Amino acid sequence: MNPSSTRTGASGIERGFKTWAENASLSTRERLGVAKVAPLDPDALAAYLEVRVWNPGDVPGLPKETKRHLCSPEGDEWSALAMRVGEVDVVVLNPTHSKARRASDLVHELSHLLRKHKPAQIYISPDTGVAIRNFDAAQEEEADWLAGCLLLPRLALTHCLAQRWPDDAICEQYGVSKELLRFRMNVSGAKKQFAPSRTGHRD
Repeated sequence: MNPSSTRTGASGIERGFKTWAENASLSTRERLGVAKVAPLDPDALAAYLEVRVWNPGDVPGLPKETKRHLCSPEGDEWSALAMRVGEVDVVVLNPTHSKARRASDLVHELSHLLRKHKPAQIYISPDTGVAIRNFDAAQEEEADWLAGCLLLPRLALTHCLAQRWPDDAICEQYGVSKELLRFRMNVSGAKKQFAPSRTGHRD
């Protein structure tokens, strides 16, 4: 389960993982047949991984009142659920959240699959009988970091900065929030590389 769209810190990530994640973001694009600096379509990645993407209304057997709550402002505390329905992996997204947040949440859950994470807990819903999976803190941290790399790889960021794209244009092109953009700019080193003192030409 992904309770928040805020992605910070990576203190528990093992050595070498960050480099692997950057490389994985590029190789994933290659498998999907898109350029290394092109935006990643989260739905295309889900289809490639044979993962179904649902809203709460798509969950069979879920009571109407539960569906109403999950799709209402009162149910804003959740972002995404990873579950297994029969032999199919499913990610259920909160339809009330922004497009950028849903993209981040979906890629986060898909990152668990790319890393072949084993659920720390499996909860069988009494309403639907489906298995809802939770992951431990270390796995969540890895999925956070990999999702950021998949959506905004360093190569794409330096490509945009070299062309002096404004933040709003980058966010629109890659379908991400300004919060995620700022985070990736800082941790990838792209912002430092293109700082005015280094380039002498950025405003």
